[in-house]
Amino acid sequence: MAQLNITLNQEEILLLMQSDRDGAFKKMVEKSFNAIMLVEAKDQIKAEPYERTEERTDSRNGYYTRDLTTRIGTITLKVPRFRNIPFKTLVFDNYATSEAALITGMAEMVVNGVSTRKVGDIMEKLCDRNFSKSSVSDACKELDKIVQEFQNRPLEIDYPFVTVDATYFSVREDHKVISKSLYVAYATNSKGKREIIGFQVYPAETKEYWTEFLVWLKNRGLCGVKMFTSDAHEGIRHAMSKVFPFVPWQRCQHHFLRNIVEQVPKKYQRGISSELIDMFNSRTIEEARSKRDQIIEDYRDIAEKAMDCLDRGFECAMTVMVLPEEIRRDFRTSNQIERLNRELKRRSNAIGIFPNVKSLVRIMGAVLMERNAELQSTKRPVFYQTSYREVLSSENKLKKVAEEQMGMLVA
Repeated sequence: MAQLNITLNQEEILLLMQSDRDGAFKKMVEKSFNAIMLVEAKDQIKAEPYERTEERTDSRNGYYTRDLTTRIGTITLKVPRFRNIPFKTLVFDNYATSEAALITGMAEMVVNGVSTRKVGDIMEKLCDRNFSKSSVSDACKELDKIVQEFQNRPLEIDYPFVTVDATYFSVREDHKVISKSLYVAYATNSKGKREIIGFQVYPAETKEYWTEFLVWLKNRGLCGVKMFTSDAHEGIRHAMSKVFPFVPWQRCQHHFLRNIVEQVPKKYQRGISSELIDMFNSRTIEEARSKRDQIIEDYRDIAEKAMDCLDRGFECAMTVMVLPEEIRRDFRTSNQIERLNRELKRRSNAIGIFPNVKSLVRIMGAVLMERNAELQSTKRPVFYQTSYREVLSSENKLKKVAEEQMGMLVA
């Protein structure tokens, strides 16, 4: 092993220790690392500075400076340079690991809703180094690769139940702040595990973009779908009929109830809400239809538009009745994805306006990855295989519902 010689000015160090203890340690670490690199340079080219030997493999070519962030602050090192081969040092191998950890820490803080300004302040206190807003944002780009891998991973299992929805975020584009739609697909696979199977950013919610989104999911392997759940957005309904025409649609009962109640005079809203929930909880479709008819009869005179809404949307809101009774509650609303959207909004509040679409995909994609990992770690499945076999045995009934819904769309 090569001998390491470190030359320190005793008087200088003692003075620094009295006035600036951290500065003294930085000075000692800086000299130590510089000495280590001199020894490494000698070992690599087989010669001391200005020494000519038969074993020498290259010539020295001066130095360049490089900052190194340590726990005692940032130090500036003199890195040897050779004419023909690159200089290699363990100092910067270890630095690369530390830097990666630092970048991961900054990115994680942003993902968890800490503003970039606050992240910069925290890292400056920890490292005695200034981090600009842009440098923190740049650090987050390290997430791009893993987010893209998660976003585009192949779907290699059946997903019988899929819920889709979109939420909006503010993004800066062409010197203006505009709204962008983040489409999300939330599914339950054939083993009863929930999973986030896809997300994309689009300019708006339209038939064309929803069709593109579902085609993208299908191309990645989405199959075995027995039922979709969503709100009644026209673009979603159109896309489902084009891309998955034999899969029935469950209209979110929570949204459906809200659509009805908001058209009822305020003094009757609590009462009709209770009756509608009772209707949704019916054990059979016949029982539910009977309760629907009674509600329409009771409220037709005071809320005609609301009753028309109930009458037109009832069947699509009760598709779930074909499923085994013990799993209906899990798939009759899009509440799971609504909660997910609220979490995305909470995380984005500290950011406010995303600087670009890539940033939106990066940060919200990381949040979705985090949530997906939590879902995968849950031990209890949404349903057991006995229930899933019942779903498979009801496939013809589900297809019949899909055909009836297609007929209603054409009409």
